[in-house]
Amino acid sequence: MIITGISRELSVKKVPMLLLILLCTSSAYSQSIGTPCNKESVSKWYKSQIWLKGVQLNPHKSINKEELARQYCSNPNWWNKAFEFLASNDLESLEPGKYVIDEGNVTAFVSEGPPKNIEEIKWETHQNFNDLQYIVKGKAGMGVASLTNSKFQSTEVYDSKKDVANYSVEDGNFYKAKPGIFFIFSPVDIHRPAFKLNGYDSIKKILIKVRVP
Repeated sequence: MIITGISRELSVKKVPMLLLILLCTSSAYSQSIGTPCNKESVSKWYKSQIWLKGVQLNPHKSINKEELARQYCSNPNWWNKAFEFLASNDLESLEPGKYVIDEGNVTAFVSEGPPKNIEEIKWETHQNFNDLQYIVKGKAGMGVASLTNSKFQSTEVYDSKKDVANYSVEDGNFYKAKPGIFFIFSPVDIHRPAFKLNGYDSIKKILIKVRVP
């Protein structure tokens, strides 16, 4: 009985030590992946992809990491819900329609059909929402330009009801969007989304609107 009593006492004493080890391990892991709230470690945080919440997709190279980190730090809950939606659904079989993820803050729109020609899609920005764009089936073009560094002119002033302003852009970059890679356009990005590429007469696209904090 004496030996048993001593054993139990030692086990109880070990509990705080185990908790301390776990906390230190967690802290070390957090430091290794960085944090979106610390400018010096944004790159580590972004590369860790812990923010993807298990989504098996790759972020496109055009994504503004610093702006994403700033917004994620302000309200991670909205972004977490957006990525959890992508991770928890079979995107190829998801029916077209509107999916309210967080009323007024995070909404997904699934569409399938012929994409518009590039001439029909204007360069645009939004103030209240980010656009997460993912081509599930087919391929489409995506245009991206910087609101601070690109050469552009305003063609239509900001419409608060539609949350959109339009532009003509001289030096935008164009990319091919395809399954496996998603884009994020923040309010500092002028974008021209999901226009038709030769050979792809139909696409399936998911647009997730994530509110700007």
